[in-house]
Amino acid sequence: MLPPEERLVGAQLHRYIRDKLYWVLHAPRQTGKTTFLQSWAREINSGDEAVACYVSIERCQGIADLERGIPGICEAIIQWAGRYDLPKPSTSGEKPSSQLSAVLESWSALVAPKPLIVLFDETDVLEGETLISFLRQLRDGFAKREAGKFPVSIALVGMKDLKDYITQAKDGVPVNPGSPFNIKEDSTTIGNFNQNNVKQLFAFRTEETGQKITNEALDYVWEQSRGQPWIVNSLFKRATMRVLDEDSAETVTLAHVTEAREQMILARETHLDALAYRMENPKIRKIIESLIVGKTDPSLSGSEDFRLCLDLGLVTREKGTPSVANPIYREILARQLTIGPQDAIPEPDWQWEKPDGTIDMDALLKEFQKFWRRHSEIWEEKMNYTEAFPHLLLMAFLQRVLNGGGHIDREYAAGRGRMDLAVEYKNAINIIEIKLIYSYDSPAEVREEGLRQITKYRDKINKNAPAYLVIFDRRPEAKSKPWDEKLGWENESGITIVRC
Repeated sequence: MLPPEERLVGAQLHRYIRDKLYWVLHAPRQTGKTTFLQSWAREINSGDEAVACYVSIERCQGIADLERGIPGICEAIIQWAGRYDLPKPSTSGEKPSSQLSAVLESWSALVAPKPLIVLFDETDVLEGETLISFLRQLRDGFAKREAGKFPVSIALVGMKDLKDYITQAKDGVPVNPGSPFNIKEDSTTIGNFNQNNVKQLFAFRTEETGQKITNEALDYVWEQSRGQPWIVNSLFKRATMRVLDEDSAETVTLAHVTEAREQMILARETHLDALAYRMENPKIRKIIESLIVGKTDPSLSGSEDFRLCLDLGLVTREKGTPSVANPIYREILARQLTIGPQDAIPEPDWQWEKPDGTIDMDALLKEFQKFWRRHSEIWEEKMNYTEAFPHLLLMAFLQRVLNGGGHIDREYAAGRGRMDLAVEYKNAINIIEIKLIYSYDSPAEVREEGLRQITKYRDKINKNAPAYLVIFDRRPEAKSKPWDEKLGWENESGITIVRC
């Protein structure tokens, strides 16, 4: 493990104690928040400066009722005080509207003359009146914070910033700048690993076991994870303990890590499954669909929906461009959006492999054209997708045919105006680029732009790979055209152009 405090962005830990400050730590799940909080509490308690306690209030998730929520928080405080061998405060006979304040006062008196520091984890699971009362009671005690009277420093920790879950509690009404909840000094976060951190992490294993890893494999872990701590650990764990035998001393190679990646995606481990679950949120689906299409939208990255995805760690800004946070998330999110249509597509009964066992992409895409002609209009209404429908249906069709025998690498981000796919099957790669024609577009310009883009993408992946530019005409006037005019197949400069 790497010390997570080294990745804190904008935090001044000793100042929070010295100056008696309340602060917020927000970061996506599985980035090291809890690990940091617990290790920092132990560090504080090892000295004589203060007394600290980590308190998880996850047990109160979904309890909006004040009469149940606040007593639940107080019970969590007592439980965690016992775990840290600290004096346990009394819950007293106070009403819930003042019970938390009374418990924190009692607790501060018990640990005096040392000041008390409380690190509240999972704060953003609180809802409704429970959340409002929790923050009000902290705010009421803020003015009297002093050793023996009230905690001198409190951290509120979760995935979202304080104002976001207050807004949520107030039915979407933005927080008044003069709100009594404005008690925080800083909002900080924990960043991902950098590329050197990834190397450092495996170096610990090499030191302990002697097992080595190639630079190529390390670069792939970084490329696929972009330093997301859970993904880095999971790739290393699967490569060393499942792809290879746990006691193996064999050097970890790119092939081992690639296999670990595919295993991880297919297994839908808890962290990745949680991403899929979040796609049920219409706000998140809206952002991801915009990225799939590659829209140029100046308001996208400044929207509340995008900020929600940013807080959850689903997206990032790469060189100023909104995009999915890393390639593995790109894969998981795209697969989740296509799982419905994929399951509804019949098992192919036509020949889609060549005699040598490689994929016959010509045959596959011609069958897709037939499928598009027969089903697209009805399916689009049922699936309730907007601009991303063509991309999702084609990916679902490809995934249904591949059926675990190959994989698809996907590249998409805001402003690209396209989606690029590298379809690998039996060690052979085919390149596909998807583009849309809008009402404001010239079909000829879209075609020429697509040819330039796919040539550049193919050169990056494999210069000798067969390339297919798939263009969907989404102009309103295209709907009235006969299908024989809408569908087309031609070849230019070694690139097959497929019109739908």
